[in-house]
Amino acid sequence: MKRNLLPILTVTLAIIVMWYLACIPMNAVLTTPKIAAAGGGLANTLAYSWNEVRPVLPSPHQVAREIWNTVFAVAPWTIKSLVYHLWITLSSTLVGFIMGGLLGILLAISIVHTASLEKSLMPWVIASQTIPILAIAPMLIVVLGKTGLPDIFTKASISTYLCFFPVTIGMVKGLRSPDVMQQDLMRTYNANAAQTLWKLRLPASLPFLFASLKVSVAIALTGAIVAELPTGAVAGIGARLLNGSYYGNTLQIWAALFVAAFAAAMMVWLLSELEKQSLKRMGAKP
Repeated sequence: MKRNLLPILTVTLAIIVMWYLACIPMNAVLTTPKIAAAGGGLANTLAYSWNEVRPVLPSPHQVAREIWNTVFAVAPWTIKSLVYHLWITLSSTLVGFIMGGLLGILLAISIVHTASLEKSLMPWVIASQTIPILAIAPMLIVVLGKTGLPDIFTKASISTYLCFFPVTIGMVKGLRSPDVMQQDLMRTYNANAAQTLWKLRLPASLPFLFASLKVSVAIALTGAIVAELPTGAVAGIGARLLNGSYYGNTLQIWAALFVAAFAAAMMVWLLSELEKQSLKRMGAKP
């Protein structure tokens, strides 16, 4: 544990030190007159640069205090709580993640079992990811909003759009991972395509699936935040980012970003634990 923890702590400490140092030039446009009025000096420079009320770049302790005030110091069901806003975003994230994952798995199974789909469908799957999400998000939100779908599914559509691609690519690779001898053995047993899929291809594809899902769940959260931006949402991490940018509240923006990043890391960790348990039950060596 010490061997694993030391590099992480070293990098974290280096980032914090560079962050504190970066606050001085970044906030200079706001702090220079105040520092001059206070008589200058290193102590005044640091004090003003690291404690500006509306800084260009907030210092780490300011962000930590804002997170404490909006996560632990208020009731989680109130509009001022980041927990409340995170739950709004996570709900559409998880819906989009599930839909995108299922779509990616179905597409991969179809591509592996139908040779014509690989040549006709796969290029479109790849081309779909060349469209900037910021360009397509407003169009999808407007079109789906006119259908009368609940807002959660409208926002989840962006997460679905981002999620299905890594799952499709990973599962195609995973479903084709069994070697020729294993496939020949299934044919020797007179197994049909469905039996081969269930007993050979799907178990072999699990490591590829979990690797794709860990990428997808982080992208899904990004998609949900992006989906909240063109809708003028009043709740959610995207709404907090918009509100902070409108009023120049950088502390609110940074706190929301860190909470979202922590949520993404926790979801990836949960998938990693689920992967370990699944592979362990299959007899894989740790």
